[in-house]
Amino acid sequence: MKLNTKRTVLVGFAFLSICAFWQMYNSVIPLILTNTFHMNETLSGVIMAADNVLALFLLPLFGSLSDKCRSRLGKRTPFLIGGTAAAVVLMLFLPALDNSYAAAPAKWKLVVFICVLGGLLIAMGTYRSPAVALMPDVTPKPLRSRGNAIINLMGAVGGVLYLILASVLYASGNSQEHVSYFRLFAAVAIIMLIAVAVVSGTIRERKIEAEMQLWEAGHPEENLAEDDGSGTQVLPAAVKRSLVLLLVSIALWYIGYNAVETWFTTYANHVWGMTLGGASVCLTVATVGAIVSYIPVGNVASKIGRKKTILFGVALLAACFFTMFLYSLISSSFSPLLYALFAIVGLAWAAINVNSLPMVVEMCKGSDIGKFTGYYYTFSMAAQTITPIAAGALLKNVSYVTLFPYAAAAVACSFLTMLFVKHGDSTAIKKRGLDSFDVDS
Repeated sequence: MKLNTKRTVLVGFAFLSICAFWQMYNSVIPLILTNTFHMNETLSGVIMAADNVLALFLLPLFGSLSDKCRSRLGKRTPFLIGGTAAAVVLMLFLPALDNSYAAAPAKWKLVVFICVLGGLLIAMGTYRSPAVALMPDVTPKPLRSRGNAIINLMGAVGGVLYLILASVLYASGNSQEHVSYFRLFAAVAIIMLIAVAVVSGTIRERKIEAEMQLWEAGHPEENLAEDDGSGTQVLPAAVKRSLVLLLVSIALWYIGYNAVETWFTTYANHVWGMTLGGASVCLTVATVGAIVSYIPVGNVASKIGRKKTILFGVALLAACFFTMFLYSLISSSFSPLLYALFAIVGLAWAAINVNSLPMVVEMCKGSDIGKFTGYYYTFSMAAQTITPIAAGALLKNVSYVTLFPYAAAAVACSFLTMLFVKHGDSTAIKKRGLDSFDVDS
């Protein structure tokens, strides 16, 4: 049994598309809301949190609808095509409305902008969950962890593509002038269209589904669940306690990391006077740092364990954020020396991100992997709903320099909760390459 790497990479183009879009959304929309429409940070934070609120409802809804879809293109592809097409059309209206408002402000333009933004978030929600489900659809269960490693790398490539585009297209310019983002939105739209064309043109869902059914018939899943004596499958109390603590830890480090991810371009503009291009270079360095760290971090975790690797990453991330705070107290301009710090942020996030989901699913039995994955995303998305609002309120009511201590404190708290997680670790077995991402559930 061997992972079909080529097919997994092709499926990963859907994740590449999604990650490129959300990287742009998190970087540019706060700038438009605060600089063009002159919203305060709290209100813009509420709008930035809307995608996560909608996701809590849209992801399970459209995931379930795609499960029941029986089109000639398969279960997931119709949602990928329809959702991408709708998203591309809607997203191109946003920079046009932004430019129009900057030239001639009018309340109706703001109302239309918010309505289009809401429609765009719904369009993205229609195919985000089907895209997540496509990889397990085409990958045998024992190989899904390695498949997920490739998917994560493809997603990271999408984020880097956006950041490179932003840094090239907006490398210079006066930070006080209005900036037209139409070229950037158009470039991301092209990436999304190419990505969905690759997936829909190469992945034959119905043919692969027949192959998977044939494979599964010869490899029935082993039932590893424990019975409590009455026919009900349950987790022991100690494992449940570890699961809750781990999920709380996940929420805390997402609260810290997503605050920086959402507000950094605005922070860099206000505190250091940087353009979008300059700020995007910093985020690019962090993303590349994560990409090159994925496999080495997996190898380290296979030797010392997932928990120790996560604790290392958490401590390192909190230290990096606190160091950036100290730097902001002594300087009002960006120093190239900070690029090294952003690279370390990428390493730290990789150490956390690579191992956290495997720890969650390690605590469940075979048939519950989907449910436990749902727990992971519920806590991570709930955190990303709260933190743009909370961080935005701090930026508005206290100071922009509160961003990094806020993030550092949240991540540091996750270190404390992780210390009490006693389950979900991996056996220290040396693995190579993508095998480092295996989930031994």
